[in-house]
Amino acid sequence: MSQQYKSREERRKALASKKKKPKKKGIARKIVFFILLLGLVGIIGGTSTFAYFAATAPPLNDDLLKGNMSSKVYDKDGNEIGEVGSEKRTYVKIDEIPQVVKDAFIATEDVRFYKHNGIDPIRIGGAVIANFKEGFGSEGASTITQQLVKLSFLSLDKTVKRKAQEAWLALQVEQKYSKDEILEMYLNRIYYPGNYYGVARATEAFFGKDLKDITLSEAAMLAGMIKNPDLYNPRKNPDLAEKRRNVVLNLMVKNGFISEEEAAKAKQTSITESLVEPKQQQNKYHAFIEHAIEEVRKKLGVDPSSAGLKIYTTIDTDAQEYVEQLLNGDEISYPSKYFQAGIALIDTTTGEIRAIGGGRNQPIGGFNYAVDLKRQPGSTIKPILDYGPAIEHLKWSTYHQIVDEPYTYSNGNPINNYDRSYKGQMSIREALADSRNIPALKAFQEVGESRAKAFAEKLGIKIDKITEAYAIGGFEHGISPLQLAGAYSAFGNNGIYNEPYSVTKVVFVDGTKADLTPDPVEAMSDYTAFMITDMLKTVVERGTGTRARVPGLNIAGKTGSTNFTEQEKAKYHPERGAAKDNWFVGYTPKYTAAVWTGYEKNEEKMYITKREQQIARDIFRKLMRHVSDGDSSDFKQPKSVVKKAIEKGSNPAKLASKYTPKNMITYEYFVRGEEPTKVSTKYEKLDKPSGLSINYDQKTNAVKLSWNHSESDVSFEVSASIDNAASKVLTTTKDKSYVLSNVKPGSVYKFSVTAVRDSMRSDPASAMIEIPSVEEEEQEELPDELTPPEQEQNEGQDEEDQLENENDNEQNNGQNEEENQNENPEQPQTPNDSTQNGNQGGGPTPPQDPGNNFNRSQTGGNGSSQTETPAVQQ
Repeated sequence: MSQQYKSREERRKALASKKKKPKKKGIARKIVFFILLLGLVGIIGGTSTFAYFAATAPPLNDDLLKGNMSSKVYDKDGNEIGEVGSEKRTYVKIDEIPQVVKDAFIATEDVRFYKHNGIDPIRIGGAVIANFKEGFGSEGASTITQQLVKLSFLSLDKTVKRKAQEAWLALQVEQKYSKDEILEMYLNRIYYPGNYYGVARATEAFFGKDLKDITLSEAAMLAGMIKNPDLYNPRKNPDLAEKRRNVVLNLMVKNGFISEEEAAKAKQTSITESLVEPKQQQNKYHAFIEHAIEEVRKKLGVDPSSAGLKIYTTIDTDAQEYVEQLLNGDEISYPSKYFQAGIALIDTTTGEIRAIGGGRNQPIGGFNYAVDLKRQPGSTIKPILDYGPAIEHLKWSTYHQIVDEPYTYSNGNPINNYDRSYKGQMSIREALADSRNIPALKAFQEVGESRAKAFAEKLGIKIDKITEAYAIGGFEHGISPLQLAGAYSAFGNNGIYNEPYSVTKVVFVDGTKADLTPDPVEAMSDYTAFMITDMLKTVVERGTGTRARVPGLNIAGKTGSTNFTEQEKAKYHPERGAAKDNWFVGYTPKYTAAVWTGYEKNEEKMYITKREQQIARDIFRKLMRHVSDGDSSDFKQPKSVVKKAIEKGSNPAKLASKYTPKNMITYEYFVRGEEPTKVSTKYEKLDKPSGLSINYDQKTNAVKLSWNHSESDVSFEVSASIDNAASKVLTTTKDKSYVLSNVKPGSVYKFSVTAVRDSMRSDPASAMIEIPSVEEEEQEELPDELTPPEQEQNEGQDEEDQLENENDNEQNNGQNEEENQNENPEQPQTPNDSTQNGNQGGGPTPPQDPGNNFNRSQTGGNGSSQTETPAVQQ
């Protein structure tokens, strides 16, 4: 029945709706067609691309698959220094490999190994899902065959080309070799730390036994290590190695290779229980070569043991040999066989590693204290986290004033300096030179945690979470000597950071080359680098690092030591002043070196005494002197920095005036445009002495002068005249009083006191006194012969002679003081008033002229009664 519509409008809408339906079907067909077309194009394009990559893949090579091609290593001058490969391999046939070893690797790496043809679609699907859920790279899809191909022919770069070639070569390998042959080649060429290759050699190296005697726990550990040999190395990271071993045991249970009971029993075995000490070194360059090989593996993903590579390194063989001599010879007196050291020497401008001191008596494959060590850096971190960021972001000068005072962290916990004292206001130069903790924390707080963290990370020091304790080296995770050397080298390289590297290039068997030189990074402004460098030069010149100084060599550097926790103190009982770790990191324009010293394990003690804390500086000094013979170069001041003469104590900084005493001037660096412009007026003119008074002591016939002054670093010139005669200088003294004995009765004495400092003089403060006359009756009682006419005639002349002698003596004394100050300007000077009586000043009293009325005595008189005579002050 036809549909009825109530109106024309309703009918029109219905017809329009019917017309639209066929249109939707048309769009859907187009979308489906487009998808199919894209898929077809993708298939054709993918196939073409795969075909191209497969055609350019390297040919199969039996020697490469079986690991028969060793690699050669060359020094910085192109001389061969070692060969890597054949000497570290013990090849075993498949029937000589225990089943427990095969099962451990198959369960972990490729449980469907015997079911696929080189590529496992099911494994690929599982990996895709895992990567989608947990992020790219969470699970690999490579079969054991693909891993063998990758180890033999290809790099580890995650590129489409490499994956395509890997798949193509894996299919070819599966066609040419049986499954047992593929597994045999694979298990004989796996890399292990120490440059060991294959399960048989690894069993010998780690457990000291033949492969046939391996246990389930040991087999699981070997299978687990290959995921990340360095990270899961049981000698370096036993906890991580144990966790990884247990993962392998669980996989073996899951895939039916062992029972739950067998796994539980194996897990109870300590990861270090069956480990043996590595064999002693055989190559004097082994510490460097092992690091270089690991660098090639990480950067290129190539196994140098069998790839037939030519590896060109940055090693300076002379420096490397000397480092070994310092560690294992008799140049340094080490306290015990347990005392360890790690040394990293790099080129300041390029980051090229010149030498690596892996430790004392370290065997091949042993722990490398220069690279693998992770210890708290102590005060060596202060330029990196505190003062460097403050100069970079806040544009502090080297004079920037900061107060060393009782202080706490933001959480209220107290912080102390190493000497438990405080020095008040000081410049950041002085704070760094004396390694003060409180100024360092204040700088860190002012610059902020985020900027400090970012500054450190540009220098190659990665920090997950930063706290205020990091400001003085209290790291949760430590730093290696190589990392610190790299960071410090940027300060000596105008702020340009080069990641330390040991390999410049690698040449493959087919002649292709790979450049491994890292790109430079601008880590900071050149003004920051230069100003930190100049401050660190002060550390070596007159701070905590003077023992590292080499005459004629421009060295910037920093000391560092770490403390024990309360728990460690209770366990190790360190003596007073002892440290847990001790560092010295320093650099010249050409070389940078970082030295760590301390104990890894010791049955005797686990702390470094005060005397032993000098060893790191001794190693650095000897090494720098050896490699820098004849080097007189210095760090160049950039245009972004200006040097100014600053008056000490001024805050904010003021320029020194022409009147500022030399001992009150310091030369400091400022970021251009941030330098002070105001000149200090403090020393333009000295205030004259105030409160000058004169007292006459009739009993001793002496006059005592006293006065005051507002400044403490001045001297006072005392002059006098008698009865309007010419004024004569009596003395120059640091005291604020003076006594003149044997004054002439009835005469009028006029005294003046002038404050003096270097060439500066104040206006004189003056006062007069009239000495009372002698009574007539007393004069009549004196016999005539006691007052000869000659004495009366010469009396005035004697007074003038006395003044002349006093003046000459004081001038000579002043000259002697200046000479003494020139000889040792840092020593405090004692006024050289050689004519003071009483010998209280430690000097002899010179003979006095009995006829001279101007004789001086010690300040304060002799305790006799005094009569105050009014004085007229001017």
